[in-house]
Amino acid sequence: MHARTFMRAAKLRGIVDVAGFMAGVDEVGRGPLAGPVVAAAVILEERQTIRGLNDSKLLTPEERERLDREIRKRAVCFSVASASVDEIDTLNILRAALLAMRRAVEGLAQQPQIVLVDGNQRPQLTMPVRTVVGGDAKVRSISAASIIAKVYRDRLCLQLHEEHPQYGFDSHKGYSTPEHLNALREHGACPHHRRSFAPVRSVLDRLF
Repeated sequence: MHARTFMRAAKLRGIVDVAGFMAGVDEVGRGPLAGPVVAAAVILEERQTIRGLNDSKLLTPEERERLDREIRKRAVCFSVASASVDEIDTLNILRAALLAMRRAVEGLAQQPQIVLVDGNQRPQLTMPVRTVVGGDAKVRSISAASIIAKVYRDRLCLQLHEEHPQYGFDSHKGYSTPEHLNALREHGACPHHRRSFAPVRSVLDRLF
């Protein structure tokens, strides 16, 4: 099926997954004060049923871990990529997130004819890209991508916690919680904090 034909059909009957043609893409980690932004791209079989797929934010950690294992086992292919803290501080968080998405799609073992991306911003790719607001709750492959990316980034935050336990990365995953802000004020910023983000920058301004 030609990509243009696919998009016309999808518009008529609602968005569906077509094996080998479409990849779902989502990212996690735009809001945190520390750590990379992570994106995943997933291609699912047309009639493959994975029960419980949903927006990763609506799932418990146990549900995400179970689905992460099942998606990795049953997907046609998947890819995880990130943009570093340095890239976030240099490019800004939106451009870094789009970069991570592009890297995730380019890392797929099979390149799709069309890419569906959660939200309203699209990465620059060689194939057609369609944005889907709320796609992580509407499109199976985007839901799968959101779960893969979330589990991957949460595990990275556990590694950050082992390096810097004073910040509590294992609980807040880098987000701007009272616990995290108090730790920033007490200990300053570590190498994994995003210097371009206001709460981190304000701490550094007070120190220097």
